[in-house]
Amino acid sequence: MSTCALPVLYSFRRCPYAIRARLALAISGQACELREVVLKSKPPSLLQTSPKGTVPVLVLPPTSDGAPVQVLEHSLDIMLWALARHDPGGWLRPSHGTQADMRVLIAQCDGPFKHALDRCKYPNRYPQANPEAERAQASAWLQGLEARLAKHPHLFGTHAALADMAIAPFVRQFAGIDADWWSRQHWPRLQAWLAQWQASPLLHSVMHKLPAWVEGTEGVLFPPSEETWAPGSSAWNPL
Repeated sequence: MSTCALPVLYSFRRCPYAIRARLALAISGQACELREVVLKSKPPSLLQTSPKGTVPVLVLPPTSDGAPVQVLEHSLDIMLWALARHDPGGWLRPSHGTQADMRVLIAQCDGPFKHALDRCKYPNRYPQANPEAERAQASAWLQGLEARLAKHPHLFGTHAALADMAIAPFVRQFAGIDADWWSRQHWPRLQAWLAQWQASPLLHSVMHKLPAWVEGTEGVLFPPSEETWAPGSSAWNPL
């Protein structure tokens, strides 16, 4: 299948921001041309499209009614765009709380928690930081997630929603810093929540290893058409 006239997604497999964008595009069924980026050698077209040079970036082609090319440079914007088009899992409709409530929690993840996460994961980049203090700060926020999950199986109720899918990639990254330490924490609900998300067919469907995209060539069709998961099927378990 040709990827001409499809949205173009610049992505990097392991980036948590890119993971959550791919999750939303996949669940919405929004086809796009995926260009896997090597962050140490960013393609000129990415930098021309988005000078900040980070991923994910989604380039929307012109529409038939004359709307110009649109560039979405932030992962949450990509998620919201895809889910506004099709939201079969009800990610924008949590059973408890509102979309605005979810965005407050996501902002905490992307702000203070991500700040602490980076300083735990990459201590050489932040020599002035105290990794133990940063881990304590991250742990305090994660304890809040554990408390949420004591009330419901997901962060905002009975089914996985935007907040679960936007936050889980970052919790996954934190848990991977020291798997033994993570397993010793008294966060049984949070640990189970993360493990269930990591085992989900949806996550597996967006984590294929791809060769680096070569400038001037066509990317790959995403989501992969051979995947068998689908909302409502017996194999479908979004979280």
